[in-house]
Amino acid sequence: MRRGSAVLTPLGNWAVWTKLEQICVAAQSPAGNIEQPAEDMLRGCARMTPGPARDEYRAWLAARPTGPAVTELLEAARGDDALIRGLAFEALRVVGAPAEGAVRGAAGEPALRPYALLWLAELAGTDPEDLAGAAPGVLTREEATWLWVDTAAAVADHGEEQLLVDHLATAVQGSVPELLAEVRATGHPRTVQVLVALAAAHPDPAFAKAVRRAAFQVHTGGE
Repeated sequence: MRRGSAVLTPLGNWAVWTKLEQICVAAQSPAGNIEQPAEDMLRGCARMTPGPARDEYRAWLAARPTGPAVTELLEAARGDDALIRGLAFEALRVVGAPAEGAVRGAAGEPALRPYALLWLAELAGTDPEDLAGAAPGVLTREEATWLWVDTAAAVADHGEEQLLVDHLATAVQGSVPELLAEVRATGHPRTVQVLVALAAAHPDPAFAKAVRRAAFQVHTGGE
């Protein structure tokens, strides 16, 4: 692996997708989603289990030209909701190769880059379950940390507290001080909220205190 790069462990590296699956609830009727704009369709799919959601992506994509559909999905991914961002790339996985050019372009945008690079690695033939061992250097350590925060934001907004605590196991850092220092440095706009939610969810008072302190430091710009 090149210096400064990071890949997630086999347990955690595809947590982006597994977390999305975990925070989706029981399937509900897909009626109306196919007619909706991309963001509304993705919000409807967030209420489904993964299999029905993928069926809905396919139906939504089949109802419109591929190019504009891909553009619309990427525009939805640029919004503030991290869950919608992840689901947009799930829908783009259904599109496959025809979306490659647009996804490569999106890799130049900091908020989309980690998702785009993982998507491109899978398109190139890397099994998501084997990505850590088979594609070293897909993400820099900073990109992996940014993605960790973004996924944590999705869990904090839409999931359960225990999922947020479990999300700690997917971090590339080997210690809590390392994780907090690198999370603070990401510049992710949801860093404070994620840290506050994690502190509230974690059962260890000492850990929660350290996380609250990190959140305060990010908020005030202090050391």
